[in-house]
Formats: sequence, C-alpha cells, structure tokens
Amino acid sequence: MSHRRWFFSSESVTEGHPDKVCDAISDGVLDAALSGDELSRVACETLVTSRTAIVAGEITSAHALDIDGIARSVISEIGYVDFDPEFDANTLEVRNLVHEQSADIAMGVDQDGAGDQGIMFGYACTETEELMPVPIQLAHRLAERLATVRKDGTLPYLRPDGKTQVTVRYSGDQPEAVTSILISTHHAPGVDIDTTMRQDLEQEVIKSVIPGEMYDPSATFYLNPTGRFEIGGPHADTGLTGRKIIVDTYGGYARHGGGAFSGKDPTKVDRSAAYAARHAAKNVVAAGLASRCEVQLAYAIGRAEPFSILVDTFGTANVDPDRLERTVSEVFDFRPRSIIARLGLRKPIYRQTAAYGHFGRPQLPWERTDQAALLASVFD
Repeated sequence: MSHRRWFFSSESVTEGHPDKVCDAISDGVLDAALSGDELSRVACETLVTSRTAIVAGEITSAHALDIDGIARSVISEIGYVDFDPEFDANTLEVRNLVHEQSADIAMGVDQDGAGDQGIMFGYACTETEELMPVPIQLAHRLAERLATVRKDGTLPYLRPDGKTQVTVRYSGDQPEAVTSILISTHHAPGVDIDTTMRQDLEQEVIKSVIPGEMYDPSATFYLNPTGRFEIGGPHADTGLTGRKIIVDTYGGYARHGGGAFSGKDPTKVDRSAAYAARHAAKNVVAAGLASRCEVQLAYAIGRAEPFSILVDTFGTANVDPDRLERTVSEVFDFRPRSIIARLGLRKPIYRQTAAYGHFGRPQLPWERTDQAALLASVFD
C-alpha cells in the first residue's frame, strides 16, 4: 500500500532574535525572584528596541530585584556587546516599569487556584528520541548550533540574531528526509556569504545537526535570502516577550492554546499546565500506549480543577481511548499546586527555556518519563 507524501516545515530562532532577548530578560527576572523567594508572583514583560530595554509587569516578591542589572547581564550573555552602539548591554537605557500583582488575581491564586483562565496543550510523538516532531527538533538544534559556533570562536563573524527553518518530507505518518533548510544569520560586515559563509555553515552547523540518513542529497540550502544581514537584533527589529509561542512549543505540528510562557511564575497555568500536558503526553507515548498523543487542559482563574481534560491519540492508541483518557486523569493531578510540586516548578530553572524550545530537552523536569511504567502497568 502506497502512502501519501507530504511536507511540513517548522522554524526556530536564536537567542539573539529580538523577541528571544525579551523572553530571556523576562525569565532572568523570574529566576532572580525565585532564587530569593520561591513564592514570588511574577508576570514580567519586556520590550527591546534601539538603545532601550523596557521591563514591565506585575511582581510581588520578598526578594529585592535589580532589574537594570539583570537586563544588562542577560543581554551581555547573549552577545550584544562592543559591536553595535545601537544596542549594547553596557550603554543602553533600561526602564523599569514593574509594579505589584493585582490583589484580585492574588486572591484566587492564594487559594491554590489557577492564576488565569485558558486552554493549554501538550504533545508527544515517536518521531525522535526526545518524542518530538522532527521539523521543530531539528530547527531548534540548528539555531542552538549557530550560537555555539559563534560563542566558541569557530565562526567568529557570526552575530547573535538569526532564524532557522527545516522542511521534512513524510510518507504516511513517517518522516523520510529533510528536503530544505533555511538559515538567516546576523554577521559582521564584509563576509563572503555565497562561498565562505555557505561552506562554513554546511560543515559546522548543518552536518553536525542533521542525521546523515535524514538528509536528502538534493536538499536545498537557503542562506540569507535577501543577501547581507549586517544590521540585526533590536536595532533592526523591536522585540517583545511572548511573541514566539509556536517556536517555543511544537513548531505548528500540534495545537496551541495561545498563551505565552516566558516571564510567568508557575501559578500561571499558561506555563505550568502546558508543561504538565507535555509531561502527560510524553509519558503516554513512552509507555507504548500510542505513537502520538495530545493532551488539552482548560482552566478558570481561581479554580484548581481543570474545566476539562482531553486526551487525543489521533487513532494511534494501542488501548481503549476512553479508558486511556480516564487513566491519564487519574495518574496525573492537574491542579496547579500539584503540578508545581510534582515538577519542582518553584526553582529558578526558567532562563534556559527562553531559547531553543521548552520541550524536547531532557534536562527539564517535564521531560521525564517517570510515569510511563505506571501507565503501562494499568493496561497489562
């Protein structure tokens, strides 16, 4: 039986992309607050543009925060130092517009309810070892590799801003090959893009990331399609926290509830429930109960119990779908307080999530498959 061939593309961005600079500052503020007070309430939003970073939002914490210092430190770590006076960690203006959390929101959270209403999705599939879709996983690793070869001096002409995009050919439900790669990368003036940069990126980035068996020999490599990319970062494009939510999750391969993650403490279910949904979906797939799984959770502000829980395996379940949904609801407690405790979300772990995806990275607690054996045992 022949299978239909189809193509799917996902993109990622580097840590120096203006929106990701904002995510990093917001999560840097969150980590600093949690380091001094694990019960901190944080909803931190950042905007960056030429010569300016504006940090705003609602923060209630017993720990005094040096917003100016955090913003400059994060921007410096990313690499915006000493090459562009229009956006430099040492000379830009940092404006602090932070105030305390609304008492009306705090009232519901204080009773262990959700910090907001909304719907959240988590997804997993068997396409990669990390149980992530191939296109977004490869796009992230390409973007991450761009940062690595820039920072370690392998390709010193690279600068922090950049994007990657990967197209994968599927046959039926199986990924077959990478058929195109797009890299747009910020660079120093005077670099030979068509030869030197192209050869360097093919050797140091693409070949080190794309598995040989997945790389179609006829694949197209697009590099900086408009030509030069010497003006980049917040000098070229204003950035905002939370504007890369598809990059942050599954690259468009799975559904998204619309809520951003960065800068939000775990009482905000936009973040913690999305992590819990991924944790549940990943454990279902790791248990061998389905090859694809998506978990949807819905919440009302101030209420602890989800409004609804949906487990969708897209016809790939090896067990009764209705029983599987009931089992997931029994094994995983999706009340915010329980999610926070189970996944250890009051720790300062968030700065690392601000670029290269919140999922498919084994060091993060919601990536554990610690409930897979329990789930499998229910159906023995």
